[in-house]
Order: sequence, then structure tokens, then C-alpha cells
Amino acid sequence: MTLPVFADVDTGVDDAVALVYLLASPDAELVGLACTGGNVAVQQVCRNNLALLELCGAPGIPVSKGAEAPLNGPVHTAETIHGPQGLGYAELPSGAGRLTGHDAAAAWVAAAEAHPGQLIGLATGPLTNLALALRAEPALPTLLRRLVIMGGAFSGERAGRPEFNIGFDPEAAAEVLTSWVAVAPQRLPIVCGLDLTRQIAITPAILALLPAPADSPVVRLLDDALRFYFEAHEGRGHGYLAYLHDPLAAAIALEPELVTTRPAAVQVELSPTAARGRTIPDWDAELPNALIGVGVDPTAFFDRFVQRVGALARRLG
Repeated sequence: MTLPVFADVDTGVDDAVALVYLLASPDAELVGLACTGGNVAVQQVCRNNLALLELCGAPGIPVSKGAEAPLNGPVHTAETIHGPQGLGYAELPSGAGRLTGHDAAAAWVAAAEAHPGQLIGLATGPLTNLALALRAEPALPTLLRRLVIMGGAFSGERAGRPEFNIGFDPEAAAEVLTSWVAVAPQRLPIVCGLDLTRQIAITPAILALLPAPADSPVVRLLDDALRFYFEAHEGRGHGYLAYLHDPLAAAIALEPELVTTRPAAVQVELSPTAARGRTIPDWDAELPNALIGVGVDPTAFFDRFVQRVGALARRLG
């Protein structure tokens, strides 16, 4: 069975790897992309997505431009981690693809209405587009099969600080969680925080396992993008590796059984302090608003990653 997936991304090295994973998965049909500002400016996100789809042989997937800035606050991008164009050292030629004539919020609603009860929503960037979509169509949560969000931090040393996606637009994150539980408490979003996604660390040795020729365009893209990501992680004291935050969320969107979850009521800190954007879970709340990912098997993820991405790279090689 093929699962329709709509992804909202701020591409981004790990967003790009997540999109490659989805395009390589035989059980997924990527039916649309929403672009949001985040890792890089939204105009660059649009260019990255159009070029990536063309590289991967999927230029017909609709791409919609979304929010340039948060609902309330300044823009803070992350080129030091993802590179000046968002794809590390990778340089993709401009594709021939064009953006849709509608914005990303409208694209969310249109995709859900086209696949009622079946669409899987995946958000790996700030939640601005999704918050605007919920304002336009409050019943959106009832139209989705499930929603998976990469964002937040719920345990460990990062739990006291805001994570990038939620911190970029805390108001949007709070709106999404509040709206979702009010409309569809039986379909709570699965939220993948840093304490979960940091368990998925790719290394050059794992990347070398891809059963594909080194001159494959997909392999070149991954090598060049992840080399910058490795260096950025090493510069921050993590070692020569990279956390695959967004690819894990993409895998969970297709196979929720990959992750163990725990319900919680998540409060997003909105005060204008250093803690703004922090996600605070109440594990004992009577009315949870999210299913927090708390456990994952990295071996199971990387088995899928190597097999699926390797097959796509061979096919396009």
C-alpha cells in the first residue's frame, strides 16, 4: 500500500536527506512540498526543493512557497550548520520546475482534502505554515491519517533550551498543538525531539555502506551535503558525525512502529526570555496534546536507510 505524504520543510541538509528517503521509499507517494523559512530563507528553500526533486527524478511533485518569517518575531537562520545555501557543499543546478500558484497553507488544506483520512503530514521545519493552514481550515486534523513533527527537546541536557524548529516560531508550535488536541484528540501528533533524533547519528562509515556507484548523483549530493554537516557537528564537539533529525521523522511518518511514544501535554514557552521556544512536557496530564518519541532502534533505521536510498541511487546512477 502506497501512503500519500505531504511534507513541510526548511531544506536544510537533514531535510534534504529526509526527502531523499521519502522519494526512495516504495511505500510512500510524496504528493506535495511546503517551503518555510528556517535553516535558510524561504526563497532558498524553494530553490533547494525544486532542484532536489529534479535530481531525484520527481520534478512533477508540487512545491509551494510558504512563510518567510515567524508569526511573531525576527528570522534566525542556520547557515553555519547547513551551509550558505542550505545543502552544505552540494551545489545543485537550478531546475526547470516552477512553484505552484498558491501558498503553503493552502497546499496543506488541498492535499488533505484530496486524500481525506489517508494523508500523512510531516513537518521538519518551523510550524508557521501548518499554523496558518489550521487557521484557514480548523478541521484539518480530522482529514489527516497522522502528523509527525520534528521539534522540541523533552529530556536530557537540551531540555532546558529551545530546539531550533520550535524556537524559530514558538507561537506557531503552540497553536498547532492546541488546535490539534481540540479537534482530534484521538489523533495526536507524534513529536520527535532532540533527545530521540540524536540517537540517529550517521558517520562516513555508514554512508559508505550505500550499495550504489560513487558517481551516482544521489550519492554525490549526500556526500557533499553531509561532509559540511559532519564538519559542523565536529566543530560543536559532537564528533565527526551528523544527527539525522529529519530523516528519522520521515521514517516514523511511514512506519510509526519504529518509535516508542509516551503521551504528554506539551507547553511551549512564549515569554520573551532565553527560554522562549522551550518545550515543557507534563507526562501526567489528563489531556495530552502529543505523543512524544522516547525510544528508537538506530540499527532498524539505518537498515532501511541504506537499503532504500541505495536502491534509489542505483536507479538514478
